[in-house]
Amino acid sequence: MENVNGRKLVEAGDLCERRNGRGVDLNRNWSVDWGKKEKDYDPYEENPGSAPFSEPETQIMRKICASFEPHVWVNVHSGMEALFMPYDHKNTTPEGLPSQRMRLMLEKLNRFQLNDRCLVGSGGGSVGYLAHGTATDYMYDIARVPMSFTFEIYGDSTASSRDCFKMFNPTDITTFNRVLNDWSAAFFTLFSLGGVQMKELHPNATASGFEKWVSIDDYLNGYLMERKSRYGKKMEVLELGMQEIRTYFRLFLLSSVLLMFMFCSRISKSGRQIVSAMSL
Repeated sequence: MENVNGRKLVEAGDLCERRNGRGVDLNRNWSVDWGKKEKDYDPYEENPGSAPFSEPETQIMRKICASFEPHVWVNVHSGMEALFMPYDHKNTTPEGLPSQRMRLMLEKLNRFQLNDRCLVGSGGGSVGYLAHGTATDYMYDIARVPMSFTFEIYGDSTASSRDCFKMFNPTDITTFNRVLNDWSAAFFTLFSLGGVQMKELHPNATASGFEKWVSIDDYLNGYLMERKSRYGKKMEVLELGMQEIRTYFRLFLLSSVLLMFMFCSRISKSGRQIVSAMSL
């Protein structure tokens, strides 16, 4: 969650706020086509900042991206239901096979996980306006993230423009659970399909490239356990030691119960002998 200070303003009651604590729209603060203004430009809502990456939030996100070179970028928004790919700043999608693969994957997500509810295409061509200086366009054009998307996960078109909570958030538990379940499934499908798409696009990728990809299935089916091997024999020794400790603890409990039983039996026998002697 990138916009921490903006979220605090919303939670304090300013439900239509989308900017950060300094009044900048972070999704206009990236360097691709930064600062360009359309005819319907709203300086209050779309303030791009004083320069590209003028805000600490976008600087942090850029550094994170550069640090591990992700295969997939998904910018999660709400306001409608859509699966967007580049570009936001023009009414076109990138050319070539990678772009076709991205669209095909989004169409599969929409059909099999989201019941064909979502718009699919470029953000600039589908949302109804062009946006300049967005994160998704930067990730695709500059950072070279091969699959860069913007997911709009919910929107209520019947809500008043002044009721931002209802416009951007499900307000009943049934809708909330539906949104949560559908989009969780969509993300898991994206992670599973991503590795296949990468191998088809880059069959000769080196170890420094897409062979680093780990699908969500591989991750859940033992990837974490395989990471233990970095500790070598230490893990084996630790596990054996824990087994021995558990064995000794069980033996200790068993012997304690036996000793207590014997002690109580001896007391009981001694008591009967004393009572018998007194009776005599």
